[in-house]
Amino acid sequence: SLSGPATIDVTVRATTAAVRPFIVCAVLRDCTFDARAYHSFLDLQERLHHNIARRRTLVAIGTHDLDTLTPPFVYAAKSPRDISFVPLAQTREFNAEELFEYYDDPKVNSPLRKFLPILEGQPAYPVVYDANETVCSLPPIINGEHSRISPETRNVFVECTCTDLTTGHMVLNTVVAMFSQHSSPPSSVHVACTTRPNPPSPRKA
Repeated sequence: SLSGPATIDVTVRATTAAVRPFIVCAVLRDCTFDARAYHSFLDLQERLHHNIARRRTLVAIGTHDLDTLTPPFVYAAKSPRDISFVPLAQTREFNAEELFEYYDDPKVNSPLRKFLPILEGQPAYPVVYDANETVCSLPPIINGEHSRISPETRNVFVECTCTDLTTGHMVLNTVVAMFSQHSSPPSSVHVACTTRPNPPSPRKA
């Protein structure tokens, strides 16, 4: 099981400012999911993505088995060719450029194809990775297979990357409120700290 401080640092690189500038995170510790709770957790993510998150344009949720990762985390933006990982439900490694080509292939018929335009044309794609540079997610498209959660997961790292910080907090708070009951004790939820070396200027209305 996870040991260490209650808070986990997530460093935000200035490179994210132009593409998806914000991330908010939390940890659910000592969870006890049964099959129903596990599937409910996944269903909630999809409902939030479809509604409050505006089909992932405002917020994308990543949930990870924290015990498979090594904090602290980094949220950055990199060239698609420099982001390589095994995506969820796949068995081979792709770089992000190859992955977009794969999901965009009509023969694959991927449900993720509709989200590709959110990032297409950007010189850099957002990515969350741990201290070992293991990719957790390529938001808002897909999580990594390495940190996939399961009914056996006991510590869940939740990260919400967003273009609108207020909505990001709303989504994170909803996930935490719904599933902190599966932590032991129920209040065993910790907010991960985020730092930003070069914050972007506030957007004008």
